Amino acid sequence: MPQYDLVVIGTGPGGYVCAIKAAQLGMKVAVVEKRATHGGTCLNVGCIPSKALLHASEMFAEAAHNFETFGIKVGKPKLDWKQMLAHKEKTVEGNVSGISFLFKKNKIDAHHGTGKVLGAGKVEVKADDGSTSVLETKNIVIATGSDVMPLPGVEIDEKQIVSSTGALELDKVPNRLVVVGAGVIGLELGSVYARLGAEVTFVEFMDKILGPMDGDVSKQFQRMLKKQGMNFKLSSKVTAVTKKGKELEVTVEPAAGGEAAAETLAADVVLVAIGRKPYTDGLGLKEAGVELDERGRVKTDDHYRTSVNGIYAIGDVIAGPMLAHKAEDEGVALAEMLAGQAGHVNYEVIPGVVYTQPEVASVGKTEEELKAAGIKYKAGKFPMTANGRAKAMLQTDGFVKVLADAESDRVLGVHIVGFGAGEMIHEAAVLMEFGGASEDLGRTCHAHPTISEAVKEAALATFAKPIHI
Repeated sequence: MPQYDLVVIGTGPGGYVCAIKAAQLGMKVAVVEKRATHGGTCLNVGCIPSKALLHASEMFAEAAHNFETFGIKVGKPKLDWKQMLAHKEKTVEGNVSGISFLFKKNKIDAHHGTGKVLGAGKVEVKADDGSTSVLETKNIVIATGSDVMPLPGVEIDEKQIVSSTGALELDKVPNRLVVVGAGVIGLELGSVYARLGAEVTFVEFMDKILGPMDGDVSKQFQRMLKKQGMNFKLSSKVTAVTKKGKELEVTVEPAAGGEAAAETLAADVVLVAIGRKPYTDGLGLKEAGVELDERGRVKTDDHYRTSVNGIYAIGDVIAGPMLAHKAEDEGVALAEMLAGQAGHVNYEVIPGVVYTQPEVASVGKTEEELKAAGIKYKAGKFPMTANGRAKAMLQTDGFVKVLADAESDRVLGVHIVGFGAGEMIHEAAVLMEFGGASEDLGRTCHAHPTISEAVKEAALATFAKPIHI
């Protein structure tokens, strides 16, 4: 029977990173994965394939709307949907095969099958052919990620009524797409099909899009998406989806406190994107004595320990934002702790990005959170319309906002809407990781002309005055 220092169940971003780091620190490691390929939801049917379609659809829209302005005459672009999907699949294949290579490079044993915790130190692996084996190990890490949150009364068939998984594999671009939920996943996938010609309507239970994000960001970003032709029904809920031949009838009613009238929307495809839930089915956690919280997440302490000695959990399956990079950092921290080192994750500095066009990126506190906590702050803002590089690229939608403590000037939050926001947010994250002030950021030389100069100008606006407005 194999003897390991660590067995990781699940090879999504948290699981595979934890396994690799542990192996690098000298441990004998095995992973258990139920999919035929590694990478979890993120690499197979989530982050990576969606970004392939997002980028491809952005190029399509750019060719349709801006090429002539740039002096490029190519005629009206034609969509080859099958080729766009092929590009997505090739992207996925390259990434998941890369994980297999890294496992071999780091001498990690990969077991394909469904993992089940039999108790401290034992993991059962059930292969597709029904055969089982048991792995013995000093430590177990549960890194099984999350699954699609179902919508009560609506059955997902991944053909007409789809989750994010089915939305990545539609056989054609629908004429009319109704997206239930205007969070990150819904907005990203909805924007793909809107750019490719679909009439897209979002039905959102809350009174704003992007739920927990800064209110100023949500409001202005929604206006930008409406200009792109997307429709929104806020404070509304979908109570039924009925098939009428090839068409779907979507029943929409006002949410609690909402004033919108009840109505029926016609759609070719409905995308259910109301969130995700921790995946713990079939893991044997209850039988093993591993406690879950009221939301079905694995309970852990600040060292990722569960209620059973030698069993740990990280990523989407525990409390905190369901983000791949959060899971990765937890994987590294846990591996270091198991090796006797001081692993740590700063949960106050975890950036979030919405990969639409323009992108939305945020790190730290929102204005609403600072007000609720009674923290006195100052805010600086700079519009992309005043940025020279953004003008040259026809990418003037958006702004940068910096929030800093009123007395110490320490940066508490940064919010960006604009082209490349997901790349620009990291200088704010580094600054905040080291307790930097808005003056530190504003006095740091930025290359000209770059869109990142908007970050510097917003910082200048926070502690003094911006130069270019």
